[in-house]
Amino acid sequence: MKQNILFEDVQSENENIKWIGNRLYLQFNKSDPNKIFLYLRDTLIKSVDLSDRVAKRLLVVDAVELGATKSRLADALGISRQTIHNYTETNKHFGPEGLIHNYSPSVSKSRRKQRQTHVKQRGVGNKARQIEQMHREQREKLPTQMDLIFGKKIPDLPLEEHPFGEEYDWKSTRYAGIFAYLITLITQNQWLHLIMGYFGNKYKIFMVFIFMAARNVRSIEQLKNLRRREAGVILGIKRLPARLKAREWLHDVCRMEMSMPLLTDFFRYQLRVGIVGIWLWFTDGHFLPYTGKAKVHSGYNTQRRMPLPGRTNLVTCDSSGRVVDFDIQEGKGDLRGYIVSLNRKWRDELPSAPVMVFDREGYGAAFFFALIDDQVPFVTWEKHIDKQKLEDLEADRFGEEFDFNNKRYRVFEGEKTFTHTLENGRSHKFTLRRIYIWNITSDRRTCALTGVSAKQMSARDCARAILNRWGASENTFKHLADKHPLHYQPGFSFVESEKQEIANPELKEKRDLLTRIKRRLAKLYKKISKSEEVLNKDGSPRKNSAHQRLQHEIEQQEARIDHLKQEAKELPERIDISRLEDYRCFQRISNESKNLFDFATSSVWNARKQMVEWLLPFYENKNEYIDLFYAITACHGWIKSEKHKVTVRLEPLQQPGRRAAQEQFCRKLTGFGAMTPAGKYLVMEVGQSPLK
Repeated sequence: MKQNILFEDVQSENENIKWIGNRLYLQFNKSDPNKIFLYLRDTLIKSVDLSDRVAKRLLVVDAVELGATKSRLADALGISRQTIHNYTETNKHFGPEGLIHNYSPSVSKSRRKQRQTHVKQRGVGNKARQIEQMHREQREKLPTQMDLIFGKKIPDLPLEEHPFGEEYDWKSTRYAGIFAYLITLITQNQWLHLIMGYFGNKYKIFMVFIFMAARNVRSIEQLKNLRRREAGVILGIKRLPARLKAREWLHDVCRMEMSMPLLTDFFRYQLRVGIVGIWLWFTDGHFLPYTGKAKVHSGYNTQRRMPLPGRTNLVTCDSSGRVVDFDIQEGKGDLRGYIVSLNRKWRDELPSAPVMVFDREGYGAAFFFALIDDQVPFVTWEKHIDKQKLEDLEADRFGEEFDFNNKRYRVFEGEKTFTHTLENGRSHKFTLRRIYIWNITSDRRTCALTGVSAKQMSARDCARAILNRWGASENTFKHLADKHPLHYQPGFSFVESEKQEIANPELKEKRDLLTRIKRRLAKLYKKISKSEEVLNKDGSPRKNSAHQRLQHEIEQQEARIDHLKQEAKELPERIDISRLEDYRCFQRISNESKNLFDFATSSVWNARKQMVEWLLPFYENKNEYIDLFYAITACHGWIKSEKHKVTVRLEPLQQPGRRAAQEQFCRKLTGFGAMTPAGKYLVMEVGQSPLK
């Protein structure tokens, strides 16, 4: 919050500063209009002379890769949005060479044709020397290219501040197996480069989070039960901190308010290098309860089937269970809005839109129409199914049969038409594919709906997709809960919520009164139907009879109902409680510490998934390879830190087959050539104690 206010003040007070999004801004020079400076979070990124066209193009490309909004950047530089698109496409297809020589971004032209067209603009001389110079420059700029991916350069730190900065001979540690997670995160996710680029020497709290996730430590308070020196050496931070020191580290990184750009860079990198899948994305919500005294919005606890104070963590996973993205929202959360924003958020990073799979919470004609209009394929359960009609369907119609999770299924395909009312009042009809699913093993029938074409996914593929997380196989949360403290919030901070509206209590009171009056009126109707009208001798109805009294009371109640309905129409549905006197406003729980903790746990979870896949070919018994992985990562061992290498030796497992798989697994991890930012290689091996 403080950093956002700072940038707003800078923009309003200084006309020479143009805000371009993602905490980036351009500062112009009064004395020299062509001189411009690009800043990221008050840190100077580069200075450019706008009279140099090549430098200007490179500035545009760098700003876009750092997260600048293209429309704001175009307004600040006085160029068109199409020009920015052309620069980024040219850099994508031809690199800096295309920007320097003004290649066309048209994909129909090859690099050779572009060079022939611009041959007069190219330099002359010894090509070998030019290529040698280009390679030298590329090696020098390699860290810069990584910085553009993650948005920040690793600051210059003393060697002792780096992970495994100190040198020492063999030391024993009972947490040696955790070293496998570090190697995987460094090689697959460039993890240390990412967190050190954002937080510098404050990276140590994330190493603590890795340890907690890998060893299933449920809270910072439980760190007191560990061997802190033995845990510290395997993490490269000398000593695991005590509770107060760990909280001090946590508060230091939370005050920087960098969790959202950190998560964006992390999830973007996973998509770019292929760590997570891009075909099926499963989205579900997980309730995060709050039991404190602050007044917060309520979410819905599906286990207890009631609303409770708390937040909702909306998580998206791929078909293998790896975490693709997550977002923590106030109260119940907006699953539909999250799915739409998720597609738009990563659209530029994907060759095609992934198939969104979600449960019945997203069911609705308006939402389906929005997904189709935005060209988002989806699969979901059908709601409000007539079970009797399903049971009456002939068994012969379920033609296609397949096995899934040791259960037999049969499916066939139909259609269902929806009607959606547009904003102009017109009705629009659209048709979705309906997949009828019959679980033969349990003899149950249900239906799914899909907005995917038959060419892209068959009826069986759609059935497998929806059964993959909400059928016989539960969603990823079921498995995550055993290994990670999903409910754990490392630290709490509160700010006033922007959502201060509540349901109008006066309107609710009138509706409750209407319900009671209608219930009373129904009883009167029943009584008057059984009452006979009493007449005088002249044939006129007797005024004081029971029938007349009932009729009079019915008229009064009907008039009262009409009056209450008119009053209810004049009342607003929701009111803003911040305008009321003596009323406690809703507080919003800051997600900063929770985002940072879940970033680490998600990283460990995805790394665990990857390592289990690596281990699978090395062990013949497929039913025990997951247990073998946990046995390897729980091994005791020894660690040695040298000038250019950190070696961890695990104690060998007892069974010959498991020991062979353990050795091969460690060789594979070592073969990746993982290296710390200080230049130390990470080596993992299996052997006897070096201290004997």
